[in-house]
Amino acid sequence: MEEIVQYLKPEVVAQLSSMELRARLVVEGFITGLHRSPYHGFSVEFSEHRQYMPGDEIKHIDWKAYGKTQRYYVKQFEEETNLKAYLILDASRSMGYASPGRLSKLTYASYIAAALAYLMMEQRDAVGLVVYADSLKVYQPPRAARPYLRQLLGELQRLSPQGGTNTAATLHEIAERIKRRGLVVLLSDLFDDPASVLTALKHFRHKGNEVLVMQVLDPLERTFAFGGDAVFRDMETAEELTTQPWHIQESYQKALGRFLGRLRNECRENRIDYVLLDTSTPFDQALFEYLNTRRRMP
Repeated sequence: MEEIVQYLKPEVVAQLSSMELRARLVVEGFITGLHRSPYHGFSVEFSEHRQYMPGDEIKHIDWKAYGKTQRYYVKQFEEETNLKAYLILDASRSMGYASPGRLSKLTYASYIAAALAYLMMEQRDAVGLVVYADSLKVYQPPRAARPYLRQLLGELQRLSPQGGTNTAATLHEIAERIKRRGLVVLLSDLFDDPASVLTALKHFRHKGNEVLVMQVLDPLERTFAFGGDAVFRDMETAEELTTQPWHIQESYQKALGRFLGRLRNECRENRIDYVLLDTSTPFDQALFEYLNTRRRMP
């Protein structure tokens, strides 16, 4: 059991050979960990059950599952699709940053996206993938067919950081494409104008979608603990700044705190789920946040 749970660690998952293997082992490690956690009620087989909802036929309740969890679950049929989900991934150059010994933000976010796609397919949900930078790069509409998962994972395997960031424009474009309400998961460092990004996120909510924002940073972007003199280069504009990090660390942390606080508070005010991750965070936190959002949906 300890062996499978280790696949929630980013540094372990990075050693695996394929995106499909990474996705499967992250999800298996997550489900194994659920048995030990306060969330053990989630650990019913995702591929066979979903939580009972008003209007479901009582004859489909699985009483064995109820005996184990004290919760009502219904058998889910192979062709049933509960949800359309859109995984939206920022692949701009700023997402390519990695401090020594860490995964890049883009690599870390792609592993989360792969695990979410795998888990959603296990739940018989339809999953799509959107990748953007300064413009839309990949658009794969949601589908629930199992063979489609391999196509999505292939896209994630081939990702590389490119271009500037234009988060708001992409989000508005995708919001207009969505015709049926569903779940939108955004994975980005959100290094963009917060007002325009928040307006675009509210566009999804206005159309009745649930939204989960996963902001991904590098640990050094949170602490600014760079040590001695350093040259900082903007990964999108190539602009350079030479400074002593320790001298501005306190001011940086305060500015970052205001930036993150604004995103967090305005998301909460607009009923948008938000979680801050960094590339050292085990993957189970991201999957817990997804399940907490998912469980509120029909």
